[in-house]
Amino acid sequence: MPQMPDSEPQSVAQVREGLGQVGYLADEAAALVSFLAQRLGKPVLVEGPAGVGKTELAKALSRSTGRRLVRLQCYEGLDEAKALYEWNYRKQLLRIQAEASGEAEAAAEGSWERTRGDIFSEDFLFTRPLLEAISAEDAVVLLIDEIDKTDQEFEAMLLELLSDFQITIPELGRIEARTHPVVLLTSNNSRELTEALKRRCLYLWLDYPSVERELEIVRLHAPELDEAMAHRLVEIVHMIRALDLKKPPSIAESIDWARTLLLVGADDIDRETFEQSMSILVKHRSDIDLVAERVSVKLEGDGVPGGFPGAPPRSPGS
Repeated sequence: MPQMPDSEPQSVAQVREGLGQVGYLADEAAALVSFLAQRLGKPVLVEGPAGVGKTELAKALSRSTGRRLVRLQCYEGLDEAKALYEWNYRKQLLRIQAEASGEAEAAAEGSWERTRGDIFSEDFLFTRPLLEAISAEDAVVLLIDEIDKTDQEFEAMLLELLSDFQITIPELGRIEARTHPVVLLTSNNSRELTEALKRRCLYLWLDYPSVERELEIVRLHAPELDEAMAHRLVEIVHMIRALDLKKPPSIAESIDWARTLLLVGADDIDRETFEQSMSILVKHRSDIDLVAERVSVKLEGDGVPGGFPGAPPRSPGS
């Protein structure tokens, strides 16, 4: 088995604190799975709606552990040549032509055997993200992002890597991981993944955070925002997510909205301010109409109805 780094985390609390120090507020489940991924050496499958922090968890693990991030962005039609490796055919052809020029000095068969051994070596290999992570000398975090966009054949190709942290190249043989990568696969749950893949992974479901948790996240990334404004912003975002939208606003978009309000100098989120900045949160025309109808009209008057318990009173004039 490949060697684990010397700096293994000693507790879930340590992992959670480390993630917090690099700007990722992990809940207990995310911290536990991140801890186990490093201690047990198991890949992690992270599923949930788009924009809840799945990709950011891998980035935060990279920053908190000092591991280099290697990312494979999945898409429909992704194949082995783009994910694993590809032979440099042009360089191979040049090598064959150079060898052919000196073929008179040796028997043709012996010349080909010698040439074949040369051109199917690492010098003629294009390394893609999966092979890069396996062959890396340094410790890495391998992010296989949006695995649900690929097909079952691609999942099958991953099984050897996920089980044994090795890759088999027919011309070169088996390549084993030099260091133990931390592997995270993310999925927006657009299709059901195979049982074979799930069996090899730890599992984490990430959902949209509670009001209190999202308030913490917004305050972390936009600390200059007034506390009452931050509460009001998060309440409005949760009100929008409760609607039947094509794309509910993500956590990142909540943070973007908070920063936008700071940049434009808004001291309140009234109907006019909301409608001017709504496009930060809502990205489909039909969603804009629905949000304008259901949410904008509620922002007239004193504030958002149904505030959550514990929200501070709004100051006069805010």
